[in-house]
Amino acid sequence: MAVTMADIQHLRKMTGAGMMDCKNALNEAGGDFDKAMEIIRKKGQAVAAKREDREASEGCVLAKTEGNYAAVVALQCETDFVAKNEDYIALTEEILDAAMVNKPETLDELLALKVANGTVSEVVTDKMAATGEKMEVGFYEHITAPYVISYIHMGNKLATIVGFNKEVADEQVARDVAMQIAAMNPIAITAEGIPADVKEKELEIAREKAREAGKPENLLDRIAEGSLQKFYKESTLLQQDYVKDPKKTIEQFLKENDKDLEVVSFKRVSLSV
Repeated sequence: MAVTMADIQHLRKMTGAGMMDCKNALNEAGGDFDKAMEIIRKKGQAVAAKREDREASEGCVLAKTEGNYAAVVALQCETDFVAKNEDYIALTEEILDAAMVNKPETLDELLALKVANGTVSEVVTDKMAATGEKMEVGFYEHITAPYVISYIHMGNKLATIVGFNKEVADEQVARDVAMQIAAMNPIAITAEGIPADVKEKELEIAREKAREAGKPENLLDRIAEGSLQKFYKESTLLQQDYVKDPKKTIEQFLKENDKDLEVVSFKRVSLSV
């Protein structure tokens, strides 16, 4: 069966592979599109195996909200050149849209979702065949709250999603909180949300620094506790200084706008160094 240009273009649209790869796959498959896709997919699997030890540190991070649900996805690759490609960004959007519709709980569930030309895992493999780069869905995070908002930083390397306990009258207030999280990278909303092992590690570091500075042993715990409070100030969202007005904390900023407004959850995904 003769392979036509229309066939090649159709397979290219389905897989994102190059024209010559599509032509060769169709010729090998005798014009059978399913077999041709499998040939291209196997090429992608070979790329993945060959480049398994490569670092996929570039990529595209996108986030969306719908109703009381928000999600963020990071599709990672090896080079910024590929990450900025329109087709690559479109693939990231397709994966995120699948997450928004199906609301999977885990990354593995997301990878198994059906999209236009296979599962999420399969279409990522197809894209590897097309580009010759290692790719992976590196992050998938989601939240559900009475009110949610998302923020994508310029360049698609960083995104945040934030949940609030109630409807936010002024969307800019919610957006400013999302931008604060992007800029200042808090690890929890309050000190109570910081894992005990993280707190203990900070205390131990502070004790050791004080000990090296020659401080008396009986004062080490007090000094360490003071350092821990400083750590809370830097690392918990509500205690952080508001980046747009450092004279107030985020907690004060929220209360000024709505005394009953609270942040109940957030996620931050970044590929930035």
